[in-house]
Amino acid sequence: MDRETAIRLVKSLAINWLANDGIWFQAIEKKRGMNDAKRCNDTCWSRYSPFEAARIKELLDLPEAGGLDALKKALALRMYAQINEQSIEQTDTHTFVFYMNNCRVQAARQRKGLRDYPCKSAGLVEYPTFATAIDARIRTECVGCPPDEHPDEWFCAWKFTLVED
Repeated sequence: MDRETAIRLVKSLAINWLANDGIWFQAIEKKRGMNDAKRCNDTCWSRYSPFEAARIKELLDLPEAGGLDALKKALALRMYAQINEQSIEQTDTHTFVFYMNNCRVQAARQRKGLRDYPCKSAGLVEYPTFATAIDARIRTECVGCPPDEHPDEWFCAWKFTLVED
């Protein structure tokens, strides 16, 4: 398979993965309501994120204490990184802020005239478990995530800090 086809395949798989995520969520929401759907979703992220981090860590052969550089590399290879726009701002040698500049889910909701999906509860388990699976010394803080207000430049932002002993 040539490079262009492989890139299209990865993007297609990421879109399919996201569609599946939305389909199961909506099925639970329809049967049990939004609260139960969000609880299931948050539980799934708490388990999926460290799994995804471990697979990426293995693929890239990242060291156990790879620090923020390892986390940056891993964030770039997450499944949704293939279909969302994200950026990183290094604030100092021990900290960076990760921005989800364009989120496919939130952008679709905006096109439909809907409010942002309140994904903060999922992010509060997703990002810390992903980061610590890459390097246990990394601490995560939410800068902002829906339902929080946010600027037009990003939907959510997460601060990662390397805490050395």
